[in-house]
Amino acid sequence: MEIVYVYTRKRSEFGRQCNFSDRPAELHVDILPDPSQALNFIERNPCDVAIQCSHEMSEHEVNTERYEMEARGINHVEGGWPKDINPQEMEQTIRFRKKVEKDDHYIATISQLGSVMEHCIKQNNAINIYEEYFEDTEELEGMDETPSANTVNVFRDPNEIKRTATHLSWHPDGSRKLAVAYSCLDFQRAPKDMSYESYIWDIEIPNKPELTLKPVSPLVCLEYNPKDSHVLVGGCYNGQIAYWDTRKGGNPMESTVIEHSHRDPVYKVIWLQSKTGTECFSASTDGQILWWDIRKLSEPTEKLILDISKKENLDNALGAVSLEFEPTLPTKFMVGTEQGMIVSCNRKAKTPPEKIVCTYGGHHGPIYSIQRNPFYPKNFLTVGDWTARIWSEDCRESSIMWTKYHMSYLTDACWSPTRPTVFLTTKMDGTLDVWDYMYKQNNPSLSVKVSGEPLYSIRMQDNGRFVACGSQMGVTTLMELSKGLYTLQRNERNLASAMFERETKREKILEARHREMRLKERSKAEPGEEVKEEKPAEDMNEIIANAEKDFFEIIEAELKRKEQQERKQPEDEHQEKEVSEEKIVQE
Repeated sequence: MEIVYVYTRKRSEFGRQCNFSDRPAELHVDILPDPSQALNFIERNPCDVAIQCSHEMSEHEVNTERYEMEARGINHVEGGWPKDINPQEMEQTIRFRKKVEKDDHYIATISQLGSVMEHCIKQNNAINIYEEYFEDTEELEGMDETPSANTVNVFRDPNEIKRTATHLSWHPDGSRKLAVAYSCLDFQRAPKDMSYESYIWDIEIPNKPELTLKPVSPLVCLEYNPKDSHVLVGGCYNGQIAYWDTRKGGNPMESTVIEHSHRDPVYKVIWLQSKTGTECFSASTDGQILWWDIRKLSEPTEKLILDISKKENLDNALGAVSLEFEPTLPTKFMVGTEQGMIVSCNRKAKTPPEKIVCTYGGHHGPIYSIQRNPFYPKNFLTVGDWTARIWSEDCRESSIMWTKYHMSYLTDACWSPTRPTVFLTTKMDGTLDVWDYMYKQNNPSLSVKVSGEPLYSIRMQDNGRFVACGSQMGVTTLMELSKGLYTLQRNERNLASAMFERETKREKILEARHREMRLKERSKAEPGEEVKEEKPAEDMNEIIANAEKDFFEIIEAELKRKEQQERKQPEDEHQEKEVSEEKIVQE
């Protein structure tokens, strides 16, 4: 049976019927142009309009959303305890442990995991997964590599009024963060609206600082605590010392009292190696070295006035610009002064005057950096005026090695922590120089134009691979050195030791010679008679004349040798031609 359903609808519901037909056009209205209407319009300037015959189309259209990345960390504490037990109280934890250990389920679990743990321990003992098989080959490859440096990141002062990046400090655990102190060191020329803030940067996030430090006065120096990486100590422009705990924000935990602080800017603060890890000492151009304990910053624990006459007169004290402390020599420290003199001190002396052990006549201007060699603490590096100098503790009258006099002023320097013969210097022309005394001593192995403005600070990572430079306009540049500059070369330590010893002996011989000449002059001068300066002068003139004569003789001999070689070359070529012609004729 076929089922049929018929749909019905009224005609009125379909709407008006459309009747289409072909017919010619009809003219309904003809409006003629009226010239008087042209006065109501403004003539348009000619313009070009681009018209495409086809519509503009795209296959896909994408509009990405912008995401801001933030790095957040979590401080993990001991877990696994019930809510009613405080893990910091020993009695509660001991009771809970005893209760759990008596449980049968605990004994069964431990015995089950024991076999698995034993298997893992045996595997670890069988194979050393961290063993390096090709250490020697890597060292040799690094030696042949051309020295180079690549810019990794740039961290800019986020404030409108730019300030100098005066000091840098690497995070002690992993060096993933960099603390930068910003201040204006132009005396009484700081802008009115200048920010006092300094920053801690994550080296992978250059757009925004991780933490902002808010001191009461601009920070001139800033240092991480090597024992507690959350704590930093800073020296301010107004002479105060303050410390921060990064877990508790950017405001200082405590600052020193102005009455007991330095009278000038604090140019250097260094943490001491102590059991508590809370002691540090600071240096300033007011001529004082002050020791502090951050648990009690109301007054310094100890004080030293840098008066080399040992009268403890603050008016005659030398202004301290740089400070050095080597943890392997806990009682010794060294101070670089504004007057270009290096002061060696001993903290454990009985009286304050005895703390100043000796002085070294260093540079023509302020010593901006002083640092001991991490491999040979007897040798230390200083930077001042236009040179960098390497000293030995055994030679007080002169440095044992030095760089040439540069055209630009040197501002800072540091030793490589991984190679004993490599050090880096920064200059006022924005250049970073890397010196490698294993291969070159007259010129730097690598010169990099880091910035168009002066560089004021430099700091290397503990692995020697990355170096950070701070400039006058607050730009901190992070650079990666080539492998040859931070990889310890074969037999480098022995060669460096021999080089330093050789140069020290040479300076000692020269010092002894000078002493002998002075004694001779004194012995010649009898009581009541004036010292005759003509003979020493004549001797010096003779020495200079003989040296010039020897020098010119060497040059003349070298020129003659070159002339003979040039004469021989045409003769040899002529003989070779004759021999070749004879062979051709014989053939």
